[in-house]
Amino acid sequence: MKRLTAPMLLLVAALATTACTRNRDVLPPQAWQPVPEPQAPAPIDEAQTVAPAEPVGSTALPGSQADLIASAGSDTIYFGFDSYGLDEAARLILGSQSEWMVRNPDVRVTIEGHADERGTREYNLALGERRANAAKNFLAAQGVDTARLSIISYGKERPAVDGSGEEAWARNRRAVTVVVGSR
Repeated sequence: MKRLTAPMLLLVAALATTACTRNRDVLPPQAWQPVPEPQAPAPIDEAQTVAPAEPVGSTALPGSQADLIASAGSDTIYFGFDSYGLDEAARLILGSQSEWMVRNPDVRVTIEGHADERGTREYNLALGERRANAAKNFLAAQGVDTARLSIISYGKERPAVDGSGEEAWARNRRAVTVVVGSR
């Protein structure tokens, strides 16, 4: 047993010595070269910088509600108190909507007529219908096929703005052109 102990101790000592050698004794010389310090980035030359890309226009899907709004400026027109007459701002918006509809001949729309909270339910439904018809008739006069236009009146049932007061009432007296699909 004593004979085996001495060679075993020598073997263990040799293995321990080999395991403790430095990496550079085992690795090739190029691997143990010192790592260079990182360099500071070169200063930016303002003349070589790339200008940001210019916007490419609307990202709205052609013929969609978002495309209508982007092209016409709005899908909503507003009316005076107890009125369904179109003012100049409404005519401009509807004119832009009609141009958009001419460019998108397969699109169908519904024009929603709305009223403020004042008045009876029946009166406001009738007023909302007259407002929707006023918008529809204007679009038809601009060359939009009436088969592509439908109307609905919500009266005072779907306010855009909650509240009582002239500001809220003015926002609720409106007609909204809604894209419903294509033919």
